[in-house]
Amino acid sequence: MCNTLTYCDLGKAAKDVFNKGYRFSMVKIDLRTKSCSGVEFSTSGHAYTDTGNASGNLETKYKVCNSGLTFTQKWNTDNTLGTKISLENKLAEGLKLTLDTIFVSNTGKKSGKLKASYKRDCFSVGSNVDIDFSGPIIYGWAVSL
Repeated sequence: MCNTLTYCDLGKAAKDVFNKGYRFSMVKIDLRTKSCSGVEFSTSGHAYTDTGNASGNLETKYKVCNSGLTFTQKWNTDNTLGTKISLENKLAEGLKLTLDTIFVSNTGKKSGKLKASYKRDCFSVGSNVDIDFSGPIIYGWAVSL
């Protein structure tokens, strides 16, 4: 049985060597918890001691197991609100559909993406459509053994 990676996972281990290391003059915190009703909360923040810059974010995730839906909402200190709705393995085994939206409250900018991916034993394919007022942009990818 084959285990095919998605396009995003190719080279991830090599990128993590440089992106997930320790940095000088940086303080970072990650906290995660789960409520008894199944809502997951995670928050993270980091501050640079040399410049004084700090940022953080809060994420809530709720899964409706019997329908395959996942609702995720993110807010960060730049006043950006992101909402993601995912449907996985309901229409077809291995199919994941996602609507990902972003709203920047300071500027009023809105954007979104429709994502679809289909993963089987020896291949995976996917497509992203950027929803923008200037016109949609379509991305596609495929990985096979």
